[in-house]
Amino acid sequence: MTHTNTPRKYVIANWKMHGDLAHNQALLDRYVSQLSDLKGTQVVVCVPYPYLAQAQAKLQGTGIAWGAQNLAKNEDGPFTGEVSAQMLCDFGSQYVILGHSERATAYCESDENIAQKFMVAKKHGITPILCVGETLIEREAGVMELKVGKQLDAIIDLYGVEVFQNTIVSYEPIWAIGTGLAATPDQAKAMHLFIKGKLMQVNATHENSVKILYGGSVNPQNALQLFMVEHIDGGLVGKCSLNAQEFEGICQAAESCQE
Repeated sequence: MTHTNTPRKYVIANWKMHGDLAHNQALLDRYVSQLSDLKGTQVVVCVPYPYLAQAQAKLQGTGIAWGAQNLAKNEDGPFTGEVSAQMLCDFGSQYVILGHSERATAYCESDENIAQKFMVAKKHGITPILCVGETLIEREAGVMELKVGKQLDAIIDLYGVEVFQNTIVSYEPIWAIGTGLAATPDQAKAMHLFIKGKLMQVNATHENSVKILYGGSVNPQNALQLFMVEHIDGGLVGKCSLNAQEFEGICQAAESCQE
């Protein structure tokens, strides 16, 4: 059960390759008790594949949604170890993270490969959470917009900019992920404005259906400052999502900065 109106902010937990049944249960219990009644913030938990059933059992009927951290570009077939969009749907997954730099780097995912996954998710009614971002070298060279623009163009050139309606883009500067060093509000605002400008070739009436989040060392100390920035619609949270108290602080920051 999600909010009937489009939430103003999203806070998405990316558990990455962490968790076990007992730890997950305790964490989800705490999420449900503390975060089910937020009025303007949609909380989403993206878990490893084996725990989708656990997330579904615990979160269905609450205001908290769940999803996965990847999917296959193929519908089915001889692809050992892959997980299809339909499999995610069987466990009620409403969201999927795509293009996270940790996967793109470790598993050599190309922009075109990620674009195909994006469309498979859309076809099955799963909301893509598309990760884009630049390395430190690219930022220092001043080509960060060129890099992020190329990642978005991989989808736009194949399928048109309209496919970004009702989707989520997460700007994740690669140099900030897991380092404790977040982008400054000014750095984040500039990139979010660039992304918004590129995607708002979509009819203006659909503007609010595209959410642009910030990810990269979001924590309770910097969340409010980041979420108050214009065009930042929430956060994709890694490490701090594994600590109930820290994640709650980030969600409350999202809630408190809304009008």
